[in-house]
Amino acid sequence: MNYDKNNIFAKILRNEADCVKVYEDSKVLAFMDVMPQAPGHTLVIPKFETTNLLNLPDEFMEPILKTTKNIANAIKKVYSPTGVMIMQLNGKEAGQTVFHLHFHIIQRSSGLEYKFHSRDVEDFDKLENEARKIRKAIAI
Repeated sequence: MNYDKNNIFAKILRNEADCVKVYEDSKVLAFMDVMPQAPGHTLVIPKFETTNLLNLPDEFMEPILKTTKNIANAIKKVYSPTGVMIMQLNGKEAGQTVFHLHFHIIQRSSGLEYKFHSRDVEDFDKLENEARKIRKAIAI
């Protein structure tokens, strides 16, 4: 599959679409999922045009994994879940819907009501409030 330079994450990286940023450096961007499955649902993407992990250059591998780990730990501090799901899908058949490599970080706890993905867009003020808590807890 060829990379679509007009996918939503590419637009976010070019500042052509809005997002609620959690963390950013020269290699990665982390931001709130606009259709969160649980409070704090965060996405981590490379600042590199690739549809999947299999084509990511090695120079981006450590930064994206380190950022994913650090944000997952921040989510654990903020929400005190009993688990954290880190999900990364490669290809339509695997369930990928935005074809720019991305990791989902979602808190998991018994009794927490989870929303289905791609249904309800969350209010950006609420996302900013959640992002603020996570940013404060990040130890990068």
